[in-house]
Amino acid sequence: MQILANLIVNTFQMDHQSSNSSINSNLNTVIMSNRDLFLKGARDIIPLLIAAAPFGIVYGALAIANGLSVFATMGMSLFVFAGSSQFVAVTLLGVGAAIPIIVLTVFVVNLRHMLYAVSMMPYVTKLPQKIRVLMSFWLTDESFATLSKGLIDDPKMPNFHWYYFGCAFAMYFNWQCCTALGIYLGQEIPDVTKWGLDIAMVVAFVGIVVPILKNKAQWACAVTAFFTALMTHTWPYQSGLLISSLVAIAVGVYLSEASDGAKNETGGKP
Repeated sequence: MQILANLIVNTFQMDHQSSNSSINSNLNTVIMSNRDLFLKGARDIIPLLIAAAPFGIVYGALAIANGLSVFATMGMSLFVFAGSSQFVAVTLLGVGAAIPIIVLTVFVVNLRHMLYAVSMMPYVTKLPQKIRVLMSFWLTDESFATLSKGLIDDPKMPNFHWYYFGCAFAMYFNWQCCTALGIYLGQEIPDVTKWGLDIAMVVAFVGIVVPILKNKAQWACAVTAFFTALMTHTWPYQSGLLISSLVAIAVGVYLSEASDGAKNETGGKP
């Protein structure tokens, strides 16, 4: 991981210099700082790497079971890199769905990433476009969750994108390895997809989200998301996930603004 950190730091060094010319006199210090952030991000996402491993294994096995070749299965993980969308895509491919239907369905499933991107905008507006493009490709539920917690713990984290790259690259590498393992197991062991391994991801996300809920608005947002997700989980193409997210966000924003307004009226007292 240390070697990978050095490699990625060197790859983006030119972009970093163009946006921060003042670092030229302290280049070694900045590189060490970036490396530390990268490695910290990789360490912080480890619980979700463990939780995502069964999910990736099931995907690899399911894709093989639905008739995809080894190269197509790995290619989807390498170039699409979107767990739930990959599950939807291989399922639709398995039943012979038309390509436009598959593309549209995957697009709908991935709409939640737009919500993630919007919340990250205040932090990335000053970054070079090349870095933002790579960040968008590596944006996943896991990397976003880890980054969000990292920014809550340290809102003024310097060069936070290196922390994000650590999270994202670790997740990307983990997903490729788990896909490859799933391909092997899918060919050697029957019914791997029926083992229920994907429950680990749900447990991991609960463990990450619950400790960072600090006020009524955040708890209301989480509870709303839980119940609306239960009510809409049978909706086609995982559209219920998007609707649940929008409803929960609306509830959280409304209560947060109401709380801020009440504090202003009482002179800052809760």
